[in-house]
Amino acid sequence: MIDITHKSPSFRKAIAQAIVSVSSMDTIEAIKNKQIAKGDVFEMAKTAGLFAVKRTSDMIPDCHPLPIEYTKVSYEINGLDIQILLEVATIYKTGVEVEAMHGASVVALTMYDMLKPIDKGIEIKNIALVQKKGGKSDYKNEIGHTLKAAVIVCSDSISAGKKEDKAGKAILEKLTAMNFANSDYCVIPDQVEVIQTQVKEYCKAEINLLIITGGTGLSPTDVTPEALKPLIEKEIPGIAEVIRDYGMQRMPYAMLSRSVCGLIGNTLVLALPGSTRGAIESMDAVFPSLLHIYKMMAGGKHD
Repeated sequence: MIDITHKSPSFRKAIAQAIVSVSSMDTIEAIKNKQIAKGDVFEMAKTAGLFAVKRTSDMIPDCHPLPIEYTKVSYEINGLDIQILLEVATIYKTGVEVEAMHGASVVALTMYDMLKPIDKGIEIKNIALVQKKGGKSDYKNEIGHTLKAAVIVCSDSISAGKKEDKAGKAILEKLTAMNFANSDYCVIPDQVEVIQTQVKEYCKAEINLLIITGGTGLSPTDVTPEALKPLIEKEIPGIAEVIRDYGMQRMPYAMLSRSVCGLIGNTLVLALPGSTRGAIESMDAVFPSLLHIYKMMAGGKHD
């Protein structure tokens, strides 16, 4: 199965359809009047669909087992066609499209099985995904190419040429994947005055997104938070909380991080851990949904 350990749980919903076409109005009337020998077609098929949704991962090899928190089966009769709509919802790391389509398919097959003694011309057709909601696809970065970003690596050893930077370059790769073009990049010593000077220069240059990696630990030389706090005009603690919570689910030492996030003018400043893993996980935790902040800053509604 595909690795989804880097994903965060979010609301997911899918609606799938299937159509059962019968060959006679007599079949439709028998269904409505509950005259089918095997029982109430709609209720039996609904029950089968509920079981199918919950057991999708047992049937489809690449589907992850996931919590099914809501399922609804509805029917609509149009002439000789019976439209099945099956809705599934959950809060998890991956979507429920296959669960919805599997459930709709089994509802249709159950109806076929119950109706075949009285109708030999039944056809199942148009099994399809009708609607999908949730996950990062709902928060696609459509504005990255219009924003200017910069990455500052705060490290005495890297600036002295004693170590190679990996975290900053990993962040740049993430930005490139989100359509940020030609992001600026620099390495500086982990010193308060140097950090403040570089941050002020980028803010003066109207950088939209400034990401600082390193200096958020607890050693005497880790001073990034101390350098940033006097400069930040509007702290956004929720960002740091999400980053820390995401990290805690993967590494208990994440509770020791001192990430700082906020606005300096119109520049969003993020101070992320200096480890490569910590930097990557921090980016995964908040992007691309974090980019909604630019819509809010421009006066847009908080969707």
